[in-house]
Amino acid sequence: MLDPMTINRLSETGVADGWRCLEVGAGGGSVAVWLAQQVAPSGTVLATDVKPRHIPQTAGLEVTQHDIVTDPLPQAAFDLIHARLVLLHLPERRSVLHRLVRALRPGGWLQLDEFDITYGPALLMPDQAARELYERFLAAKARMFRAAGADGAWGKNAPQAMHDFGLIEIDPAVSLQTWRAESAGVGLLLHHTFHLRDKLIAAGMTDRQLEDIRRLLTDPSFMAISCPIYSIQGRRPPSGGHVRLR
Repeated sequence: MLDPMTINRLSETGVADGWRCLEVGAGGGSVAVWLAQQVAPSGTVLATDVKPRHIPQTAGLEVTQHDIVTDPLPQAAFDLIHARLVLLHLPERRSVLHRLVRALRPGGWLQLDEFDITYGPALLMPDQAARELYERFLAAKARMFRAAGADGAWGKNAPQAMHDFGLIEIDPAVSLQTWRAESAGVGLLLHHTFHLRDKLIAAGMTDRQLEDIRRLLTDPSFMAISCPIYSIQGRRPPSGGHVRLR
């Protein structure tokens, strides 16, 4: 769902043959594979994840199990670092961001793609009760995020944090989508009602309400605005620049 936006933004950095890249929290590996194709034949991509089993093997791509919060990371080693929907989940996000900045070579690029779940209004619902249920569901998700130490507004907070740690040329791009029942983003919400059921219950939802939400998300009349996703790029200053710690 997000690869076209991510790849378009990464291409703007000029990533090319010979670059050394780091893909943090690579997930299924689609972005890491694309990067490996761009830096071939002499560049390399290191793809990390706490569970890297879904990342495919391909030329120029090194895959390793790695916890970005606790495991070592080389300093001044990468021309480009990318992380998508990773830091917002981490209570230690600012210290992780500082580690990523230090891992950039002078002049290197960092791109963070992050949600802001504090926005995502309903546009069209079958009735007022359905609208209120959808809003209750979004509010429960926000409480669940906070309880886990996540920052649901990290997408709009990340540009300032990147500046605070000394990056320059900060460039946020924001994407919104209209979500309908068949949209991939709505499919993700539907998955959440099952995968995150226990956490949503703890955040105040009931099983009956989750069943109603599942019906709503598959209703042909459902329409909402997605939460924004921010794709933020910043650059470590060239030689002589300093990385700040705040």
